[in-house]
Amino acid sequence: MSDSKVNVSGGPGLATLLTVLFVALKLMGHITWSWWWVLSPLWISVLFFLGVVLPLIFLLLWTTEK
Repeated sequence: MSDSKVNVSGGPGLATLLTVLFVALKLMGHITWSWWWVLSPLWISVLFFLGVVLPLIFLLLWTTEK
C-alpha cells in the first residue's frame, strides 16, 4: 500500500480573476474606467466580508456563549 499524500489548492478566486482581467484591459486601453472600478472586485469582496460574514461570525459567537 502506498502512503502518498495529495495537496489540493483552490487557486485564485473570482474577485482575483476579475481584477487581473480588468487591470489588463485598462493597461491595454480597451476600457477607460476609473481605477476605482477596475479594482472594484477587491474592495467589493472586502465590503461583503465586513458587512455580512463578520457580523454573522460575531452573532454565532454571541449566541453560543449563553
